[in-house]
Order: sequence, then structure tokens, then C-alpha cells
Amino acid sequence: MKVLAQVLKLFKSLHRTRQEVFKNDTRALEAARQKINEEFKNNQNETSEEKINELLKIASDVEVILRTSVIQAVHTDSDKILLIPRKDLLQDNTPYLDKPTKKRES
Repeated sequence: MKVLAQVLKLFKSLHRTRQEVFKNDTRALEAARQKINEEFKNNQNETSEEKINELLKIASDVEVILRTSVIQAVHTDSDKILLIPRKDLLQDNTPYLDKPTKKRES
């Protein structure tokens, strides 16, 4: 895949992730949009293949972190916050055991 195609694919992916992660939060959506566009614009004239690959890796890591680690929160009262998890963040919990059971030797 050509480098330009990789860059455009990652750019679009970051914007799609931003729209999903910050859905219904116009301030966060706009701030993330500006930051993504600014970072890509600041590096648009980069010609070093090594530097471009490094920047692509960073952008890819940011997309993964946004998708897997960011959760929306809304202030409901002066001392309360409502968390709004996305379905892809919810995972099945494995119960914690204070005293794990030992496997029996046969």
C-alpha cells in the first residue's frame, strides 16, 4: 500500500473513531477534529520514510487508545458524574477469588 493511501486511511479512521468516542459532545468532537487536522497538517511535508512510518505508528496507537480507553462522562449534579460506556468497551468480568482453588493432582 502506498504511503499516501496509508496516511489517508489512518486520517479517516481517526476521524471515525473521534465521532464514535465523543458522540453528542460537541466541544470534545471539535477539539479532537482540530487536533487531528493540526497534527496531519504539521507533518504533511515530511519526506523521510522512517519519520513517516514513526508518525503513522503514533497515529495508529492514538486511534487504538481512543477506541479502547476513553469513556464519556457527564456531570449530573455538582458531585456526581454519569459514565456512558460504549458497547465495545464493556467486557465480561472474571470474578476475583481471595483464595484460589488448587488443582488436584490425579
